[in-house]
Amino acid sequence: MAQTAPAIPRGQTEQDRPAPAPPASRTLRERLPSAPPVWRELLLIALFYSCYTLTRIVLVQDGTGPAFANADQILAVERLLGLDVELGLNQMLLQVPWLARTANIFYATAHFTVTLGVVIWIYRYRPRDYRWLRTSLMIATGVALLGFWLYPLAPPRFLHSEGFVDPVTALHSLGLYASDASGSLTNQYAAMPSMHAGWALWCGYVVIRLAGRRWLSLLGLVYPATTVFVILSTANHYVLDAVAGISLVGAALAVSWALYHRCPAPVLRLRAQIAGQAARLVPGSRTATGPARSRP
Repeated sequence: MAQTAPAIPRGQTEQDRPAPAPPASRTLRERLPSAPPVWRELLLIALFYSCYTLTRIVLVQDGTGPAFANADQILAVERLLGLDVELGLNQMLLQVPWLARTANIFYATAHFTVTLGVVIWIYRYRPRDYRWLRTSLMIATGVALLGFWLYPLAPPRFLHSEGFVDPVTALHSLGLYASDASGSLTNQYAAMPSMHAGWALWCGYVVIRLAGRRWLSLLGLVYPATTVFVILSTANHYVLDAVAGISLVGAALAVSWALYHRCPAPVLRLRAQIAGQAARLVPGSRTATGPARSRP
């Protein structure tokens, strides 16, 4: 039997018919179609990055002995699995000085500038996807701090007995740790997991998913691959560091997507109730003194 629309009450037109109530199962992404205020995001980014940097510095205060012991463990596992390619890449890079200098600069700058640029691009041009992607990046970075604390790890460039050479020192090149001051302002034993690899994967995923152009999608593949090559060949990370960082970001993306796209209806209703109560407390809001009356 064909279904017919309910009759319009007398005195009403089609335009006067009230819109159907949105289902309670609407996703959080649909309820939050726009990005948050820019001032709040700038404050959030500044606070988060400050805590991230300060925490990395504090976590190095227990000494470096465990970090070098863990480095021996990592190398032993990689040799067992046949993954110890870092030394070969390091030696190959040093044979091409101009490429080594370029890699040093890339390692020092791209990690922050590219990631920040992608965050700004999402905020400006893809606001509907901004919240869950930003949250995924923060989840992954927050969990990484636990890894830095629980598993301090000396990077390969500190293992001179294994044959590794720091290209920044060897070539007197610009780099992230080119001076004693820059080296003392960060935790150089925070290698596991590699957030260089993790953030690069996040940037590549965002570009491939949202850019919509073939050449940009290719760039989204090239950038993470280049980052992994640079962090290994400059002796700043191990293969297992990169695997851990990439896995962490992949898991964070999945968790954040589920939170924003598969959020249970009871949680959405609770959030709506909290938002409504907060709105009633704001002077001048429509809900502060009850619903607005329609004019006669």
